[in-house]
Amino acid sequence: KSVHAAQYNELSREETRVLVNKGTERAGTGELTSHKAEGTYICRQCNAALYTSGDKFDSHCGWPSFDDDIEGRVKRVTDADGRRTEILCMNCDGHLGHVFMGERMTTKNTRHCVNSVSMKFIADGEELPAMIQIEDVQ
Repeated sequence: KSVHAAQYNELSREETRVLVNKGTERAGTGELTSHKAEGTYICRQCNAALYTSGDKFDSHCGWPSFDDDIEGRVKRVTDADGRRTEILCMNCDGHLGHVFMGERMTTKNTRHCVNSVSMKFIADGEELPAMIQIEDVQ
């Protein structure tokens, strides 16, 4: 489900630095890095469901890691450095982090390395908030 709105969720200074300005939180400081509960990880800016707890794994890299995303919710673009692949929320283009292939950490051979501040966690059994879609004003 989604709702049309004039703006996305209000972000803190740190959330804006990461999601909007493509920053990175310090390794090992994110509240979701070692998080183990069952549920869904959503975009902090627009509430789009991005990842499920079933795809989360402990990579020991200092950030939450997932070996898969919810289909159609995360897009990949070449990072400004030209070497890495940046991952963005498909709905709002919020910066999530980077994806790495070929590390052999899981059978899917993929690691989405995501900033904790880019996401909120919704436990199984709780209702997911509506995804915010900005209205096109013409």
